[in-house]
Amino acid sequence: MTTSIDVLATQEAIVRAVQALPDRSTARLREVRRDFSRRLRSVPPEEAVALAFALLRTLEIHRFIADELIVYHPSALGMLTEEVIIRLANPLGSWDQVDCFSLYLAGRAWRAGQVRDETVAGWARSPDRWWRRTALVSTVALNLRAQGGEGDAPRTLAICELLIDDRDDMVVKAMSWALRALSLPHPDASKAFVEANRGRLASRVVREVERKLQTGLKNPRRAAKAST
Repeated sequence: MTTSIDVLATQEAIVRAVQALPDRSTARLREVRRDFSRRLRSVPPEEAVALAFALLRTLEIHRFIADELIVYHPSALGMLTEEVIIRLANPLGSWDQVDCFSLYLAGRAWRAGQVRDETVAGWARSPDRWWRRTALVSTVALNLRAQGGEGDAPRTLAICELLIDDRDDMVVKAMSWALRALSLPHPDASKAFVEANRGRLASRVVREVERKLQTGLKNPRRAAKAST
């Protein structure tokens, strides 16, 4: 049984809850999101998505609240057509916005077949650095078990190949993340790609992916220091 909501009133209630927080740490913001996710479980999925759109127009709200309200609704993810995904992306103007959108929405919708491979390849060819990063980070959702991924080397490496020569720092870091995430379910595929393209990949990517393959960590030295 579904229960309709007043989208504007719910948006305002979430804003008030955020404004009332003693601080806006991620942990406290996530408490607000979890509270509203519980309240909204029986809301029709189209209303959950409409609420996310309303929240994304609100400066007081961190993007992950809107994205997570969709992810943790029982059926809202199924509403994410390519058109809806692209509308939800705007605006993307920082790495944290891109990563949240890519992991929670774009990557999961792609994995579910709601976004075509050709569309993600188009993002990789975009002149906009944030769309190129979106393409790479979306592959992480294909491979990380924590994101529901089971591993998809062909689609991951197709996007990596398109951006292999890109030297924008935001793209290089995303390339490293994409290949490190792939190394968890498919270490041989990740290793083979790095070895075959060592001369074209940014040195940072080669270094970080090889460390991950050898040690299971992105930065073993930092991890060792943190444990002392």
